[in-house]
Amino acid sequence: MKKYIFILLFFLAINSLFAQFDFFSPTTKLGGYGELHYNSIKPENGKSSATLDFHRFVLFYSHSWTEKWSLKAEVELEHNFVKNGQGELELEQAYVNYHHSEAFGFQAGVILSSVGLINETHEPPTFLGTERPDYHKLIIPTTWFGNGVALYGLVSGFDYKFTVMEGLNANKFNEKSAIRDSRYKGYRSDADNLLYTGRIDYIGLPGLRLGGSFTYNNAGGDSLNNAINIFELHARYRANNIYADAEFGNISYNKGNLQTSQGYYVNFGYALSALFGIETKIIPFIQYNDLNTASSTKTGGDEEKRYHIKQIMVGLSILPIDEVVFKIDYSQDKIELNNKKTNYLNIGVGYMF
Repeated sequence: MKKYIFILLFFLAINSLFAQFDFFSPTTKLGGYGELHYNSIKPENGKSSATLDFHRFVLFYSHSWTEKWSLKAEVELEHNFVKNGQGELELEQAYVNYHHSEAFGFQAGVILSSVGLINETHEPPTFLGTERPDYHKLIIPTTWFGNGVALYGLVSGFDYKFTVMEGLNANKFNEKSAIRDSRYKGYRSDADNLLYTGRIDYIGLPGLRLGGSFTYNNAGGDSLNNAINIFELHARYRANNIYADAEFGNISYNKGNLQTSQGYYVNFGYALSALFGIETKIIPFIQYNDLNTASSTKTGGDEEKRYHIKQIMVGLSILPIDEVVFKIDYSQDKIELNNKKTNYLNIGVGYMF
């Protein structure tokens, strides 16, 4: 029965067709974003290292055939080139979009999972910190995309989205990286065990986004399936010169040694621009992460402490215009098992258009 949900959603879109406005002219738009990073790592007992990396170069393409029907696509090059397993070239989005009204829309193709604050909106000027928060690597595997369909809309201040997309590969769940390595990324993906996500956010107050999502997937494996549930809550405030975010996520596993992965982060920044009467946004901020990809295991003991990381970060973001950002931050990680500390200095420049 689950396999026929694509057919049902397809007919929902077809049956929603309305006459298009005769005066609409097809339009094409180009956009994108990119970011260059300097990363310095200094372990407490070990060799220091530093790298320069053009982490991402992304081009976004949109074509509107009518006021309701459009194509949206995004191609991403990571780490400057692709050769011998280095770098990545990804089709991160490529979907047909039917926007019937503010209350209802439909997407089909390569789509983004509607989980957390950053997975769907992750251009460098939109978040604090040179790198995306570690929460969005180890708990929510940003950027998470795949083949699927979605229904979305905005009703009475509530923004909703329901996605059905390719499942995960249960063979690649592990204590170190949770579900991150299990994504198919649209390549010959699992359509027998689909993944379902429902998200709802309240955005009725200026600058506020408050909501959460729930994801279920009976992930397929070589011999046994491993059902997972992802529950996450998120909040964001962007008004009155305040930049604040908070997210919490928990992944539960039905089989295997790994039982749960859990984490959260909070940050707070304040734009000093108003104090100095300048247009350039100068935003000092502080961020705290607490993450554990093996927060609960059947074996317990040291295994649950090995991947428990606490991190404190201070930083500065400078936006001469809203589409360009310069960032610097300093952070320290501490692993619970051995109290080993690692210091990080990150500097970056990012843009979007």
